[in-house]
Amino acid sequence: MLRSPLAFRRIAWATLGVTVLVILWGAFVRASGSGAGCGDHWPLCNGDVIPRSPTAETIIEFTHRVTSGLVMLMALAVFIVSRRAFPKAMHPRGTSGATVRRYAGWSLFFMGTEAAIGAGLVLLEYVAYNVSVARGYWMAAHLVNTFLLLGAQTLTLHAAYGGLRPRIRSALGYGLVASLAATTFLGASGAVAALGDTLTLGGGIDPADDPIVATLVGLRIVHPLLACAVVLGVLAVVWYANQRGLDRVTQLLGATVVALFLVQMGIGLANVALKAPVWMQIVHLAGSDAIWICQVWFVARVLAPSPQSPPAPPSVARSVSVPRDRPVLETA
Repeated sequence: MLRSPLAFRRIAWATLGVTVLVILWGAFVRASGSGAGCGDHWPLCNGDVIPRSPTAETIIEFTHRVTSGLVMLMALAVFIVSRRAFPKAMHPRGTSGATVRRYAGWSLFFMGTEAAIGAGLVLLEYVAYNVSVARGYWMAAHLVNTFLLLGAQTLTLHAAYGGLRPRIRSALGYGLVASLAATTFLGASGAVAALGDTLTLGGGIDPADDPIVATLVGLRIVHPLLACAVVLGVLAVVWYANQRGLDRVTQLLGATVVALFLVQMGIGLANVALKAPVWMQIVHLAGSDAIWICQVWFVARVLAPSPQSPPAPPSVARSVSVPRDRPVLETA
């Protein structure tokens, strides 16, 4: 059963969905100031495998660790099943099956680096209401790795539906890749802005009392201005791609990316107006993840060559071939 591409796609979709949920729960951990719920211990929680007499913060942080471990196992399952559902003998290099295996491997790799960054945040105590310049860099790196993880999972699914490995061969290709880089930078700036909200609104730290917090608050204006620039850039790239003749599904996907960006800007304005409540921060991050997944899939569909049928297995090819030393009988 686990050898079929259909089963693989179901597992891959489930893994992507659970990954997004774990990411959103991680945002709740940060926004609620629960990152220190397990102390500076990792992977143990306050020195125990299962915390005893846990506080609310401990339960929140421990739940995040358990679900992170679960999704790590799911990513491992995707990697293993990709080898069974798309064996190398039937899907040699250059086919969609080989691309599935490639991106499943990258998904597992970035899942590991995601765990490593999370462990570093805990061990270095860059959690809860810790104020430091280094924490801002770690938060930005965490967001970038999260996008790389979701991107690899999205490309895995794209390949599982027959898409080949995207290739940059034109100015359009470079423009699409640049749009992905811009969205990633926008997300990193949003992570830094969210950290400022956590410290000021959640931690109650007055910017006048701490120059680092004052800097983070001052950088808030950068994120919405950057968002406007990125939206215009993405809109231009999507329009240009449509002029090159895209199929209807790809056009719809591009329109969805633009629409999600516009909705996300509205959510961002509401987030500022409501003074960044925890639930709104999670909704804002969910919008960012949705945009990224759709944008990666759109770019993959535009840049991937047309899918080709994989060659027949060697055993099948031999069964239908005619030996050279045997004459072909003609029938009347």
